[in-house]
Amino acid sequence: MKIFISGASGLLGGNCLKHFTEQGHEVIGTHLSFATPDTVYYNTLEPSNPDNFDVAAFQPDVIVHCGALTHVDYCETNVAESYQKTVQSTLNLIELAKACKAKLVYISTDYVFDGNSGPYTESAPVNALSVYGQHKLEAETKALAELPDTLVLRITNVYGDEIRGKNFIARIIQQCEEGQKLTLKLPYDQFASPTNAWDIARAMLVLLTDGQSGIYHIGGSDYMNRVELALRVLSYYPNAAYELIPTDTKSLNQPAARPLLGGFVKAKFATAYPDFLFGTVDSYVASKVK
Repeated sequence: MKIFISGASGLLGGNCLKHFTEQGHEVIGTHLSFATPDTVYYNTLEPSNPDNFDVAAFQPDVIVHCGALTHVDYCETNVAESYQKTVQSTLNLIELAKACKAKLVYISTDYVFDGNSGPYTESAPVNALSVYGQHKLEAETKALAELPDTLVLRITNVYGDEIRGKNFIARIIQQCEEGQKLTLKLPYDQFASPTNAWDIARAMLVLLTDGQSGIYHIGGSDYMNRVELALRVLSYYPNAAYELIPTDTKSLNQPAARPLLGGFVKAKFATAYPDFLFGTVDSYVASKVK
């Protein structure tokens, strides 16, 4: 397959670029503001920008949209920017996919749910609480309406290897290895399914290879709150200095509402691919301990 990845300098996009390439596919990955040696420039908000990689000439079979504005609280107070970077960017890639006759892969989130009754299956009713969640839901809905063959992967609490090491688990590992003292004030009432970006990339390629479409929930084998997640990582660094302050979400007074019981039941994927093994937080962190 010829695969074009928007946002390949980030966590998920970078793992997709690496895995798809290793599996022998012809892959182009792009960046916007953060360039890497393996990516080319493409601005999804300016499709006619002369500096953009020429996607039409590449003629991809698949367009994977990994780029988005993921700072949930920032989105809450910057609604127009959130719309542009999440919804409008998707609309532009929908048109690009139509022009190239390519399949679109859209990356969504468990923030499309209200968190009252998770973990969620694909058939659960959506009810996004935040601007971020509402815009992700709007974008996935429009993608499926315009291109019914779209593959939507809802993911959550993504961690893994990343050039900038911005994800929660990577930051804890780095600080532990550098001997820094950590101060962590974390909610004990937010539950989700931490998922390795490498596993998402693997699952995505399996689904693409089989020509699957529609919505799939992709989640790791763990289901835990943020306090448990931090403690699970810290257990591999017995000499780490840290202060962990468990709290409830309400006390954090965050601008954007969070779905408390989030995360996924991935029965749809597991039924189709019962031999696909997802990793765990333990297996990932254990592989990183020096």
